[in-house]
Amino acid sequence: MSELRVVLLGNSWSQRSSVGNFILGTTVFNTEEEPDRCVRVSAMLKEKEIVLINTPDLLHPNIPEDRLRRNVETCERLSDPGPHVFLLVLQPEDFTEEHKLKLCRVLNLFSHRSLDHSLVLISTPREESPGLMETYHQHPPLKEMIRDCHYRFLWQKHLEPAELLTRLGQVVKEHDGKHLNCRSDSKLI
Repeated sequence: MSELRVVLLGNSWSQRSSVGNFILGTTVFNTEEEPDRCVRVSAMLKEKEIVLINTPDLLHPNIPEDRLRRNVETCERLSDPGPHVFLLVLQPEDFTEEHKLKLCRVLNLFSHRSLDHSLVLISTPREESPGLMETYHQHPPLKEMIRDCHYRFLWQKHLEPAELLTRLGQVVKEHDGKHLNCRSDSKLI
């Protein structure tokens, strides 16, 4: 596989952008200002083209349905012929049951098989205390999301870019290098 297409999803533009910058090793996404459209960035890393598609806040509770669908369609076009991995950048302290349901709905708009191509990246909590990470790991919406993603997850704290790229590659290998085919998939809505 010469190209790895990754869609960044989650409930914080700045967190998704920071993770995108982390993966690419340079600042390409503005973490301060969220655009109202999908942003596609590509770079060569270790002889492989990495394509990151960052989305506007698709989990916002008040996003109109037509705008949500347009953003998903744009994201599909930008990841043509289809994304390899959905990287779900989640902040445990902000990830509610409502966010989980909305995220599953968004993933389902891409394909009913999106969770099979998803990896959860748990961002570092804003405030740390002993045992906090373990507590968040038991947080019901987060725990269910990890389970739905076949227990594919990483903690952002102490994570190296190479390790994250390896894990993204493992998700692709699980699917024999094939991307998710969004267009021909019969979507369950």
